[in-house]
Amino acid sequence: MTDVTGDVPPLGQGKPARDWIRDLAKYRTPSTARSLTEIALTLGPLLALWALSLILLQLHALPAVLISMLSGVFLVRLFIIQHDCGHGAFLANRKAQDWIGRLAGVLTCTPYADWKHTHSIHHAHAGHLDKRGIGDVHTMTLEEYRGAGRFKRLKYRIYRHPLFLFGCAPLILFVLQYRLPYSLKAHKKFWVSTMGTNIGIAALLGVFYLLAGFQGIALIWLPSIAVGSTIGVWLFYVQHQFEETHWDHEAEWDMHEAALHGSSHYVMPAALQWLSGNIGIHHVHHLFSRIPFYRLPEVLRDHPELDDPKIRLTIRESFACARHHIWDQGSRKLLTFKQARLL
Repeated sequence: MTDVTGDVPPLGQGKPARDWIRDLAKYRTPSTARSLTEIALTLGPLLALWALSLILLQLHALPAVLISMLSGVFLVRLFIIQHDCGHGAFLANRKAQDWIGRLAGVLTCTPYADWKHTHSIHHAHAGHLDKRGIGDVHTMTLEEYRGAGRFKRLKYRIYRHPLFLFGCAPLILFVLQYRLPYSLKAHKKFWVSTMGTNIGIAALLGVFYLLAGFQGIALIWLPSIAVGSTIGVWLFYVQHQFEETHWDHEAEWDMHEAALHGSSHYVMPAALQWLSGNIGIHHVHHLFSRIPFYRLPEVLRDHPELDDPKIRLTIRESFACARHHIWDQGSRKLLTFKQARLL
């Protein structure tokens, strides 16, 4: 974690997390003009980069692929807009907001209603050791890992390996897993959401095929999805899988404390913060998810005490998160496999 000195006290020495709700409520109101501008500033570059990639593909594949990979960054930003729609934070008009979320889901390969449901579970149960498994990264406790058989340990180590988590899992999740609802017994509306998204994706792929054949899909669409999904999975990972995160069993768990202390503040250069839709200010988002993403910096500006060194991560520091895999309730830290073995 970043060693920040100064007069600002750590969050743990401040007021209880629940007491922040009233302070944060004043930031919840979205601006329709600002929200529509954010769509234009995101969708415009995305479509322009796709178009440029298709033009370059007629000349040479390599520059076309590189530009398509760049477009994946704007898919991340579009996902943040979809994410805000799911939280009811993007527009005051709920119907318009939901339709924006649905249409964005076609481009991000994410069924809006189904993902909105599982993500709400993630918010409701974040940091709860007894309610893991939906909308989170699978995390074993030290006791669970010690009690697991050899095959289960091997499976967990493969799952948590960076080559799988950030090399294979993103495309598996967004291209394959999201083609069905989270549960095959899901409510009808989640099936409609998922199948509707699939139809939209098929239509989009049809456009790429008509414009550039199979190469349009393989060299333009797929690389952009690969980059966007990988960045998205990485951001989600470092938002909760850092050394001093926050987990508790039912008796000790508090939703607000888990939100504020179990979510990182991922500090990025201004350009990357803009491209990622300020989602690095994740502790504030988890504490009050109705705040539009473009208003999150206002919160830190007005309340510098929320910039807590214990949850602050720079990009350089965040790479160490990929080595921490096992939660130790005794030390209240996420351990590396080596640390777990030595205990």
